[in-house]
Amino acid sequence: MVKRLALVVLCSTLVFAQAGKKTKSGTAKSPATKVAAANPTAIIHTTAGDLKCELFPKEAPKTVANFIGLATGKKDWKNPETGKMMHGKPLYNGVIFHRTIPNFMIQGGDPTGTGSGDVGFTFDDELHPDLLFDKPGRLAMANRGPNTNSSQFFITETVLPFLNPCLDPAGCGGRAPNSGYTIFGQCDEPSVELVKKIARMPCTMGPCTPHNSTPANPVKITHIEIRNAGRSAHAAGSKKKTAAR
Repeated sequence: MVKRLALVVLCSTLVFAQAGKKTKSGTAKSPATKVAAANPTAIIHTTAGDLKCELFPKEAPKTVANFIGLATGKKDWKNPETGKMMHGKPLYNGVIFHRTIPNFMIQGGDPTGTGSGDVGFTFDDELHPDLLFDKPGRLAMANRGPNTNSSQFFITETVLPFLNPCLDPAGCGGRAPNSGYTIFGQCDEPSVELVKKIARMPCTMGPCTPHNSTPANPVKITHIEIRNAGRSAHAAGSKKKTAAR
């Protein structure tokens, strides 16, 4: 009887000891929780309300960097009215949506408010076969042809397949190969509703149409707020520090 009691006590001791070891090892070896870094978000504050758009730095790194740089004033640009280079001044503050068309899009980003302003630079397109105008709220660069992106952008209010990039080396029914509009963000549903509202405001000669797209009382961008712009870089730095420790 004494032997059986001693055996029970010994087994119980081993069970508690093993449980303690598992708890300690589990705490020490538990893998760090991986949190995916959020994409940057642009909050375009306007006189008609806010437009909230997620940016795509992975798919369009040059375009997103350009947009953020101009929005924050970290990128230099030429004032098309004076010809002087602007340093540390956000380009989009006070700029209007100069072209608005129902069932299509609203366009802005030209400091002159005409759509023909030159801010002193252009850069190449970033086109992808899997990033299309297949949903409303696409944030994309306006251009004058292939690889002429600058500061102007537009936001769609509906599906627009005819704007999809032409990536066929032989061209696409009269369109040049490797041409189109760089999509660099996606605006949320409330923003699409605001785009529709802006596009239906009166133009100079009555209701806005493709041939009458200059708004009578243009909506103005007050400023563009960028959120999470440096989160990916910060996360990478944190991982390096953890590994070193």
